[in-house]
Amino acid sequence: MAQAYVTETDNGGTGQDRRGSWFRRLYHTLRGDRGVWRRGKVPAALAVLLALVMLVHAQIPNTIGNLGSLTETFLPWLGVVLVPLLLVLALVRRSATALIAVLLPVAVWLNLFGGLFGDKTGSGGDLTVATHNVNADNPDPSGTARDVAGSGADVLALEELKASAVPVYERALAPTYKYHSVQGTVGLWSKYPLSGVRAVDIKLGWTRAMRATVTTPEGQIAVYVAHMPSVRVKLEAGFTARQRDTSADALGEAIADEKLERAILLGDLNGTMNDRALNAVTSQMRSTQGAAGSGFGFSWPASFPMARIDQIMVRDVEPVSSWTLPRTGSDHLPVAARVKVDAPAS
Repeated sequence: MAQAYVTETDNGGTGQDRRGSWFRRLYHTLRGDRGVWRRGKVPAALAVLLALVMLVHAQIPNTIGNLGSLTETFLPWLGVVLVPLLLVLALVRRSATALIAVLLPVAVWLNLFGGLFGDKTGSGGDLTVATHNVNADNPDPSGTARDVAGSGADVLALEELKASAVPVYERALAPTYKYHSVQGTVGLWSKYPLSGVRAVDIKLGWTRAMRATVTTPEGQIAVYVAHMPSVRVKLEAGFTARQRDTSADALGEAIADEKLERAILLGDLNGTMNDRALNAVTSQMRSTQGAAGSGFGFSWPASFPMARIDQIMVRDVEPVSSWTLPRTGSDHLPVAARVKVDAPAS
């Protein structure tokens, strides 16, 4: 009797058959192509170098063009941009060595930033705060004021206030906020009484920082508003941030001298929490985004956010949630947070 033989192709097989076939082809490719381990040395070396840069970023010196601070400002993007590029190179070269090496920067990146992707947003809280660099050239200050007031913030900080636009913001925010103070180019609006209002000297020669006591139903809080000097990336000078760094040190000293235990800092610091140049501030306060947010919370530039340089930081106040607000007429996104004021000191 003649026997009939049926040949089952990959297209007609089960999912398990197709997966088995794919693994068999990969196995035979690796076994038959000895060059798969020898090729791709350059992308493999670049992958190892990328992993080292992210792993020891704090050791990169600032003596040449503030290279360390520049690296730390865009540290998350090193993995987001360069790892896929290295992966493509490894696949193009059909290099098992490079593919394995790419796992190193992936592991380092996940160790540094993986925790940000867990949603740490909580419920409750008794005070909502927000901050926004409104941009001196904002074409619609009145609309921007209404947008941020609509966020429900109890305490609102604005930076980069142009003198001619201050009356516009005051009129637009008056229905929502009974109390306010403008010091130089920064201002604070509050639903609760303000006292002890004064400018804070951050070594610029003009006022870009202030301090006030906000008396909430849960007690008094020292609220600081600050706008650090801008930084620039120049080919001939690198990351120029000397003024910003000096101002950050001065702000850190002011916060360290604060008599009230509970304090909140709102403002555009022109730097991320990874930037060592902000250590005078970040060493004594914590970011609401890192403690109670979801994701990176990038705030600048508004058209395509790449860094979180607008910060809400707290001391002896418990963050509950943190988020960015919709785009306004500014080149920054507003950021907001909900905190628990009557939480015990940590």
